[in-house]
Amino acid sequence: MRRHGHVPGGFGAHGNPRDFQLMLGRLEDPARARWQQPARLVRALGLRRGQTVAEIGAGTGYLVRRLARAVGPRGRVYAVDAELRMLAILVERLRRGGLGNVTPVLGRDDDPLLPERSCDLILVVNSYHHLPGGPRYLRRLRRLLRPGGRLVNVDFHRRETPVGPPLERRVAREAFLRHARRAGLRLVREATFLPYQYCVILAPLARLKGS
Repeated sequence: MRRHGHVPGGFGAHGNPRDFQLMLGRLEDPARARWQQPARLVRALGLRRGQTVAEIGAGTGYLVRRLARAVGPRGRVYAVDAELRMLAILVERLRRGGLGNVTPVLGRDDDPLLPERSCDLILVVNSYHHLPGGPRYLRRLRRLLRPGGRLVNVDFHRRETPVGPPLERRVAREAFLRHARRAGLRLVREATFLPYQYCVILAPLARLKGS
C-alpha cells in the first residue's frame, strides 16, 4: 500500500496507480503482514468448510490463498478483479500452488459478474473506494448473498496512517455504514484488532423493494 503524498504517474484505470510495478510492490510488501494481519483477519470471518466466498478486488491473491484453505477443497473462492494484469499473476500463482477451488473472475468496475445468491460471504479489502456508485454497488453485492450470508468491508480510517491511500480517496467508517444502510445492509459485528483499518461485518435487512 502507499504512503501519503504524490503518486508517481497519478491514477489510471479502475482507480489504480498508473505505475503497475509500484502498485504490485505495495500489495506484496512483506511489511504489510504486520498491519493487515492476514491470518487473524481470515479467522475473524468465521468461514466454514464447503462455503463459497467472493473477494472483490482480489488483486494478485494476497488473501485468496488463505480463503481457499479456510473453505477447503469442497468450498469455492471467487477472486474478482477488474484489472486483467492482476488476474494473470493470480492465475499463475494458483497454477503453481495447485489450488483448484479458486475461480478468477474478470469483473467490471460496476459489476463483479457473479450469479445472484451464489455467496455465503463477500469480502472487500482496501477496495471500496475503487468501486463506483457507493450504495448502488453495495446493493448489487447484496443480491449475491445467499440466505444468512454476510458482507465484510475492511478499509482505512479517514485519518493519517503510516500506510494507505491519500485521505481524499478514503471512505470513512461512518460514511461507509451510511452507504450500507441505503443498500439494505446492517452492521452485525465489528472487529477492532487492525491498527489502521475498520472491519465491519454486515447482513441484509428485510428484502428491499426492487432488490
